[in-house]
Amino acid sequence: MDFMTAVKTVLGKYATFSGRAQRSEFWWFYLFSLIVSAVLQMVDRALFGTLVGGQDVGILAPLFSLAILLPGLAVGARRLHDTDRSGWWLLIALIPIVGFLVLLYFFVQRGTAGPNQHGADPLAGR
Repeated sequence: MDFMTAVKTVLGKYATFSGRAQRSEFWWFYLFSLIVSAVLQMVDRALFGTLVGGQDVGILAPLFSLAILLPGLAVGARRLHDTDRSGWWLLIALIPIVGFLVLLYFFVQRGTAGPNQHGADPLAGR
């Protein structure tokens, strides 16, 4: 799956927590989110500057982050489904450091071959 297809797929399944997502779909969307957030933060800084205390002031980057929160959680849950885990494993991210590392390990793993309890293999047609 290429970059644009991944972004269109994730945004097309805006709040779909069922099914499976292949690794490329998840990581391309993650890269898209990072790039757009960085660009919007630079635009915010150029338009609004910073406060006296050094805190950034901006509206574009926070609005974008809020807009992609739900699709980000959905693609994360679908990615976990591809590894035959429940989407509830996303809550482990609430544990500082260790939770992030565990989720990272789950996200980089190869998906289960063939259908599993969460649906058909997204790579079956290849």
